[in-house]
Amino acid sequence: QVQLVESGGGLVQAGGSLKLSCAASGRTFGPYHMGWFRQAPGKEREFVAAISRGGSNTLYADSVKGRFTISRDNAKQNTVYLQINSLKPEDTAVYYCAADTGSIPSTREVVYDYWGQGTQVTVSS
Repeated sequence: QVQLVESGGGLVQAGGSLKLSCAASGRTFGPYHMGWFRQAPGKEREFVAAISRGGSNTLYADSVKGRFTISRDNAKQNTVYLQINSLKPEDTAVYYCAADTGSIPSTREVVYDYWGQGTQVTVSS
C-alpha cells in the first residue's frame, strides 16, 4: 500500500506563487508515475500535471502550461512537487497528488491507483 500526503496549500493573492509537496510512504515508491489533479468547487476533478518515474518526462494541462512545474525527488522521502506561479482566482481548488503503476505517465484520472487527501489552494483577486 502507498500513502500520499499533500502539503503546501494556502491562501494567496492573484499573481503569487505556491509550492505544493506530496510525500509518499509505504511500499517502494520508485516504480510509480505521479500526477497532480485539482477539483474546484462545483466542478469535476481535472488533470493538472504528471511526471514519469525517473522524472524525465512531464505532461501538463493546457490551462497551466508555463505557470506550473512538476518535479520529483525520489531520494528525499519520495517527494513530488508542484510549483505554481502567477496564480489566478480560477486556480482555486483542492489539489490532489496521485500515483500510477502503469507503463507511461497519464492524464487520465482512472489509471491512478493511489490518491492523497488533497490540499486546499485559494487564490484571492
